[in-house]
Parts: sequence; structure tokens; C-alpha cells
Amino acid sequence: MSKRPIIIDTDPGIDDALAIAIALFSEELDVKLITTVAGNVSLENVTLNTLRLLHFFGKDVPVAKGAAEPLIVEFVDASNVHGKTGMEGYDFPEPKQELLLEEHAVNAMRRVIMESPEPVTLVPIATLTNIALLFAMYPEVKTNIREIVMMGGSATRGNKGVMSEFNIATDPEAAQMVFQCGLPIVMAGLDVGLKALVLPEDSEEIKKMNKTGDMAYHLFKRYRGGSFGTGLKMYDSCAIAYLLCPELFEVVETYVGVELHGTMTAGCTVVDLRGYLHKEPNAKVCMDIDGEKFRAWFKEAISKCN
Repeated sequence: MSKRPIIIDTDPGIDDALAIAIALFSEELDVKLITTVAGNVSLENVTLNTLRLLHFFGKDVPVAKGAAEPLIVEFVDASNVHGKTGMEGYDFPEPKQELLLEEHAVNAMRRVIMESPEPVTLVPIATLTNIALLFAMYPEVKTNIREIVMMGGSATRGNKGVMSEFNIATDPEAAQMVFQCGLPIVMAGLDVGLKALVLPEDSEEIKKMNKTGDMAYHLFKRYRGGSFGTGLKMYDSCAIAYLLCPELFEVVETYVGVELHGTMTAGCTVVDLRGYLHKEPNAKVCMDIDGEKFRAWFKEAISKCN
């Protein structure tokens, strides 16, 4: 069976690092390209982190830098959560700069998509600026995209604003453009991320598996020491989990819009579960996840890394 070609759009960040690891070592996925976008920290830092991770994992996947700021709103990162560089606290090897393409991420995505013999799946686990620009500049790529499986949004409350999830709220205009693109979309947001937990006993087990597990343990210990006792939330890994094990999720097909003008709700994903807006469904929204099965899947996935 041929591997499924994917492009990961990312802003590592700690959660992203493990999602990338699982994808890179999966026997079912072929990571054709990794693109970076300003989000958790600055574009320069997330790009450097991506190159460091690839060297750490021993994988030679091309990397392309994308948007350094959102389309319209002011850029506000999450360095208060992820630290100034996004991945401080672990001694990574120096990155392999030769993996960094001269192409802008949007141009690199277009080339990889159009050259692929089979449709490519886009996996954005960051703000959606690059994806929105791709569709605005090169709408022809839609003919060779299988689907978009994203981490972002929420059907309930937020983690950046009262009702807004970080990836969507960082560039809500880009998110709205993506949700209106006409392609199949899967939204794995806070509703499942909050339940995709790695418990304390799992963390200790993962630490001893391999160097990826050891890296993950130390990064989470530094940045999320307070969550070790209650469980670490694997938000970004939910997108990879959906690709590899969709039966873990309870999914509803519905319409999703993004609030752009609300003074208290800007960046909110409006998930119309009851059809109030009378619009055709444009996304599959992951509403629930089997937490126990996710834990087992996650540990097995990390055990396959180096």
C-alpha cells in the first residue's frame, strides 16, 4: 500500500514537535514538505525549531518559510506559554540548513501539490495564513488536494479568547477563507484536544522509550510542569491521529464559520450544530475522542520514533 502524501504546516512549539515526530515515523504517511508560519513564536524561531527537529529525528524533509504575520490583524504569539524560542530547555543538535528551501512556503506547496501523482492532504497544525494565501494565489491546487485535516477551532469555548481557539484567533480572516475554500475539511479542535491526554504514568513510560520520548518529557516538564499531575493535552497530535486512526473520533458534518467582527468573540469558530444558519455543511468537526484509546495509540506511535 502506497503512503499517503501530506504537507504539514506548522509553528513548533512543543505540541507540534510530537505531531511532526509521529507523522515522520508513520508507515502510512509520506511527509513531502513542512512549511512554517508565525504562531506560537516568530517565523524565524519556528523555522529554526523545525530544522532542529528534523536533524534530531534524522529525517531529510524539505522546509519552506511562510507568512511572518497574519493577513490583517496584529500578530500576537504564545511565547508566554512556549517560551521565547518555542523549544527551550532541551539540547538540540545544530540544524541542517540545507533542508531550508529558498522558495516561499506558498510557492513550495503549489509545486509539491501540482507535481504529486496522487492528491495531497494538507495538515495545518498552526494558524492558517499560509493555506489561505495558497488558495488565493493558486486556486488550481484544489484539483490535487484530497482534504485538509487541521488542528484548530472549537465548538464550545476558547483558549485564547472566551470563545476563540489560538490557531484560528491568530488569523481569523485566513481561517474564514480556508473554511470557504470548497475542499473537504476535518476540524480537530479544542473539543478533542482537551480530552487527548497523556497521563503522568504515560509520561514516565514515554520518557524511557527512545530519545524522542526523552525530548518530549523534558520539554513538557519545563513548560507544562503544572499539567503533569492532571494530564498533558496533545492538541496537534489529534490531527495526525485522525489521519491514522479516525475511528478514535466522534465526528459531525456541519457548517463552520469564523466570527470576524465580534468585539468579544472575534476568532470564534461558529459550529452550526443545529442548522440555524441554513448553510450547507463545509466541514467534519471532531466533537469527541476516546481518551483511553488515544493514550494507547499515542504511546505506540511514540514508540516507533527514534
